[in-house]
Amino acid sequence: MLYTLASGGALCGVAALVLLIVSTATDFWMQYRYAGSSANQGLWRFCINHKCHAHTITVAFWDATRAFMLLSVLSCFTGVVLGLSAFANGTGRRVRSAGITLTVSAFLALLAVAIYTGVTVSFFGKKYLDWRFSWSYISVWVAIVLAFAAGKLCDRRACVTVGCGLHVQQGLLSPPLIGVFQLCAYWWSTRESAPSSSTAS
Repeated sequence: MLYTLASGGALCGVAALVLLIVSTATDFWMQYRYAGSSANQGLWRFCINHKCHAHTITVAFWDATRAFMLLSVLSCFTGVVLGLSAFANGTGRRVRSAGITLTVSAFLALLAVAIYTGVTVSFFGKKYLDWRFSWSYISVWVAIVLAFAAGKLCDRRACVTVGCGLHVQQGLLSPPLIGVFQLCAYWWSTRESAPSSSTAS
């Protein structure tokens, strides 16, 4: 069960990292029509009839979206590295750190798309009649879900591996919650290892 949780978290984390990098680098956050021609734009460039140019104006929401996306990529990369090293060494603290880092990455990406969505709907939605969000933007939402899932899976494995000792030593759990985490750790550790009873005919 521990290796299932770790491998699932690592797979979700790597997939989230790939999607975050691709969506940050590509130019298909939004598609629209400009002067009768097809156009699309990303965080760094805009393209008209497949001819791309760097953004010539500095807009605060673009800078904020870029910053949050880059921080999300960096945080996700750190979480994946921590998760893979913890998977190899079986270190519970590192697993929990990986889960926290991946969750932070998801929150940063969520802030980025929240800013971009708000400005796009309120500004570009009025400027261009025929427009829609494109696959780079959608990839960020998929990456957010995967990063949250990776963080949750790593946190569950840390619960099983470390149990409540670390949380009690750090003062992170109140006494009523200690029993809950102990039951959680016991249940996950015995779920797969319990021998199956066979009935003799």
